[in-house]
Amino acid sequence: MITLYGIKNCDTVKKARRWLEDHDVEYQFHDFREDGLNKTQLKGWVETQGWEAIVNKRSTTWRNLSDKEKDISSNAQAVKLLAENPTLIKRPVTEKNNTLLIGFKETEFQQL
Repeated sequence: MITLYGIKNCDTVKKARRWLEDHDVEYQFHDFREDGLNKTQLKGWVETQGWEAIVNKRSTTWRNLSDKEKDISSNAQAVKLLAENPTLIKRPVTEKNNTLLIGFKETEFQQL
């Protein structure tokens, strides 16, 4: 089963959901805002992908952070920041078995 993580009103999440539905792929949607995220899961994502791949530095949330908050020097610090500000996570995050995709690229979805 595929789990798609994101927020409902994100255009990229909408594209990913539409692609999955158009290709009759069953998935579960997990909304960061409504369903939350746990630090253990975030830690796994950061360790697998690196925090640089997960943190969306183009987001409004990132721009509103202080310079001190933006100065991420460890995975633990990144996990804490992401847990406190889930909208910093690049969307969508797609998880199936041990495969993790960040963002939406049709070619990656076809392979998944």
